[in-house]
Amino acid sequence: MTPCLPDHITPEIFLRDYWQKKPLLIRNGLPEIIGQFRPDDIIELAQNEGVTARLIKQYSEDNWQLETSPLCMQDFSDLPTYWSVLVQNMEQWSTQLGNLWQKFNFIPQWQRDDIMVSYAPKGGSVGKHYDEYDVFLVQGYGHRRWQLGKWCDPSTEFKPDQPIRIFDDMGELIFDEVLAPGDVLYVPSRLSHYGVAQDDCLTFSFGLRYPNISDLLDNINNIFCRQDLDLNLTPFNLPLRLSPTPQQTGKLDQQMVTTMKEQLLNVLANSPEFERLFQHAVATTVSTRRYELLVPEDMSDPDEVRSLLEENFVLQQDNNCKLLYTENPLQIYANGEWLDELTLLEAEILKHLADGKILNLKDLDILVQHTEDPDTTWQLLLDSLCNWIDDGWILLNQM
Repeated sequence: MTPCLPDHITPEIFLRDYWQKKPLLIRNGLPEIIGQFRPDDIIELAQNEGVTARLIKQYSEDNWQLETSPLCMQDFSDLPTYWSVLVQNMEQWSTQLGNLWQKFNFIPQWQRDDIMVSYAPKGGSVGKHYDEYDVFLVQGYGHRRWQLGKWCDPSTEFKPDQPIRIFDDMGELIFDEVLAPGDVLYVPSRLSHYGVAQDDCLTFSFGLRYPNISDLLDNINNIFCRQDLDLNLTPFNLPLRLSPTPQQTGKLDQQMVTTMKEQLLNVLANSPEFERLFQHAVATTVSTRRYELLVPEDMSDPDEVRSLLEENFVLQQDNNCKLLYTENPLQIYANGEWLDELTLLEAEILKHLADGKILNLKDLDILVQHTEDPDTTWQLLLDSLCNWIDDGWILLNQM
């Protein structure tokens, strides 16, 4: 797919001049989203079992209420004038919408969080706030006015005693525009923003974030606990520091702690084994989804998959899955899982799909014919394709 950028801005220019630096308005940047959903679709979806949704009600500037899923029809009765409903993980519920992630393929997919949709009637909002992630705000239905202001940080104060993180002061406004269906607004992480519905409107948020440090540390700890780690450790070299006055025998000297930390970091930084395990921990962390996958009702059949491929169906990544790889050696990760039992052929196919490529029967046959026993390889591959479809990693689509 053609990147969702203005004609005069290449991906290289965007990453150099805009990414995490300043906002960008892209008029009619994603016309493919128009008509995919209407407000009633989102209200109905928000009440489904397994959906992660929030209902935000605004009674006044200082009186907000929050209800979280599971929501029901009764929750949408007797609403105040201003309210919004937000549904997370929309790619789980719409393959067509999930495919639009490819419009942002100039950002590595390991940074993808999820697609959220916000519905609000005229005047509805979720308040003035900032996010700890970068976001492409895509108008799918109706119109929303967006104002952008100051940069924020963890010291930014929010309104007390409110169920959502909002504040009053956005500083000097740097942007004030109304988005129409198909328009896209890129908002960098920690830039304050405020969106108000001008009529019944749907705004889709394509969120991108870096891994949480605590999640990464948890994965590092889990991996180290499961594997024997040989770092060729030697005892710490900690010479006793002479002091003109005796040191208390119960005291742990701060300089000793600092020296031990420096020596430990130096050992880890120069250990190939630690480098390998750290890469594995990072790949596991960034490929993990925040939301559980739906369990398919029907299982795929190898003969049916082969038949569909012969009818010009194609393979592509299911964008509800976080699929990525590392090189030297080639290792594939899907939704936080290292796929360590893949054949070289299977790994190559998943690598192509992770890079956004679409494979047809001819593409697969070329790869299979390079193996020692193509007939047997095809049968095994069809079994694997069925498993990948059932696991939610790949899709069969008609061209």
